[in-house]
Amino acid sequence: MSHYNYQDDFKRLYVKAVKLYGEGNYDKDSYFDQEELELIAANGWRVQDFFDYGEDFVRHGTPSYEVAQSIEQVRREYFIHEQKGIPSESTVTPDSLPEKSDEVEGIAWLPRIMPKAWGKIKGELDNDIMYGCGGDRNFLQTRDIHPAEFLRVAWKNIDNPKGIVEFVQSRSSQKVEA
Repeated sequence: MSHYNYQDDFKRLYVKAVKLYGEGNYDKDSYFDQEELELIAANGWRVQDFFDYGEDFVRHGTPSYEVAQSIEQVRREYFIHEQKGIPSESTVTPDSLPEKSDEVEGIAWLPRIMPKAWGKIKGELDNDIMYGCGGDRNFLQTRDIHPAEFLRVAWKNIDNPKGIVEFVQSRSSQKVEA
């Protein structure tokens, strides 16, 4: 694995997933060969994420390569620097997430996206959960928060949900004032 060129590797895998999904291949297990699977694992990425990016890009035109890469860069940095390349054995499951309508400080979706962000950073998301799904994108876009920026805030506040709430409140008020 080349640390220097990992973004090129990510782009190649992202483009391949978009192409395969666009061609009607919905079998994510057929997307990558053994060498590519080893590369994905060595960077802390998931085949499921490439499949999800391909599906959403083909169906909705988003996330772009640049957005997906910036999200996965945060995950990769956490995996390499905090987890020392060792995957977590924990899993965030769909039934463990707060409801979509749950609120904190009057902000709907925030209780749901916080554990998704922490799970994304740690590589703990169940395959049925996508950080950056349509609901997440709507939440972040309406508050003018880039998905990777939210992950970095979540990483900085990994044990401090209040810090994330304050960030979102601050960004939301800036957007209203703009």
